[in-house]
Amino acid sequence: MADPARARRLAKRIATIVATAIDLEIKDPRLEFVTITDAKVTADLHDATVYYTVRGADLNTEPDHAAAAAGLEKAKGVLRSKVGAGTGVRFTPTLTFVTDTVPDTARHMEELLERARAADNEVARAREGAVPAGDADPYKEPRERDAGDDDE
Repeated sequence: MADPARARRLAKRIATIVATAIDLEIKDPRLEFVTITDAKVTADLHDATVYYTVRGADLNTEPDHAAAAAGLEKAKGVLRSKVGAGTGVRFTPTLTFVTDTVPDTARHMEELLERARAADNEVARAREGAVPAGDADPYKEPRERDAGDDDE
């Protein structure tokens, strides 16, 4: 069993190596808009999961996740060779590429928060001219005891 700190360091190194190789060495146009976001390595250091995101060519273009996945699958052998040469570990981990869903989840959470803010603003606007129902002071005050109320 490997040291968890070593696994984290190796994962960080793998992410750096893969990102650099995709950016500078692999000339596949399908990988042009791929960004490596994270990597995780199993405790035995034999398997690495590399997380990536894909962005569109511009703001109006949807990212092509299928083409990026196919490009990464095709480049997997070259990337594993680069990882083996760059890390110097006895057993080069197998690479698995997984689409990172954190940015999509964060975008969805921002949309939900914006809706909640809009609902709060609507409630605040409705509350501006509102008058409380009932008495101005809804709490009952204790009655004063009369002198004739003593039963003792």
